[in-house]
Amino acid sequence: MANVLVELLDLLGLERIETDLFRGQSQDLGWGNVFGGQVVGQALSAAQQTVPADRFAHSMHGYFLRIGDAKKPIVYEVDRIRDGKSFTTRRIVAIQDGEAIFTMAASFQVHEPGLEHQAPMPECPGPEGLPSELELARRAIDRIPAPLRGMATCERPIEIRPVDPYDPLHPDKRPPTRRVWYRAIDRLPDASLVHQYLLAYASDFNLLGAAMQPHGVSWMIPGMQVASLDHAIWFHRPFRMDEWLLYVIDSPSAGGARGLSRGQFFTQDGVLVASTAQEGLMRQRPPR
Repeated sequence: MANVLVELLDLLGLERIETDLFRGQSQDLGWGNVFGGQVVGQALSAAQQTVPADRFAHSMHGYFLRIGDAKKPIVYEVDRIRDGKSFTTRRIVAIQDGEAIFTMAASFQVHEPGLEHQAPMPECPGPEGLPSELELARRAIDRIPAPLRGMATCERPIEIRPVDPYDPLHPDKRPPTRRVWYRAIDRLPDASLVHQYLLAYASDFNLLGAAMQPHGVSWMIPGMQVASLDHAIWFHRPFRMDEWLLYVIDSPSAGGARGLSRGQFFTQDGVLVASTAQEGLMRQRPPR
């Protein structure tokens, strides 16, 4: 397995330091603060490790409370709210320097047959032949700010191929929609919890960006303060993160310095496996 993917799995797997206490290290993606998807993935991982093996996450709802420091580890405290016959509920608090930086409620369910329907997958080009975000970044390396150049052009554990590439350095105005293909760069273990917390990690990429597109701005534009405020995921069906998934994102509203985005993950053959939602801070300040 590729080293960067092994490192990500270790990061999300956590160290158990007590029965319901876990410690996770942090990675710096180039801006000094902890990436929101990392905290979401680690919190879900912590919860999953306190749940019976026959129960799988079906939903999680989290709130980002404070900015995390990427140079420091994070402690995850799991509260066993309820263990029912079919459902298990956990509350997770991520703590750094004695303060809560993130809180999550997650629910797990035993496998159960039932009525089924799903939204159809939209028409979309497949991932074959599309350049990845990494390839696009390497082509534009001379235009990337020096502090971000190394992280923007290094090997990544999850390959991301945008259907309609978007230049965050010089954004144009577009409708508030994105279509992006995701896949881990190597084969993963079969354990479903690994695929769930990897999707939780990856789901934070591109989500809020759709809400900024109609305004011709991005997180790399001077004066923009961008941060995730909350994050929700619903897991509908089994999937694998080492097979291509299409992330279809739209933003129905922005206002009050906040933008709302919604996402859907589909397999290549059109099966809807997860849905997401996030509200984020989009504060525009005059450049100094």
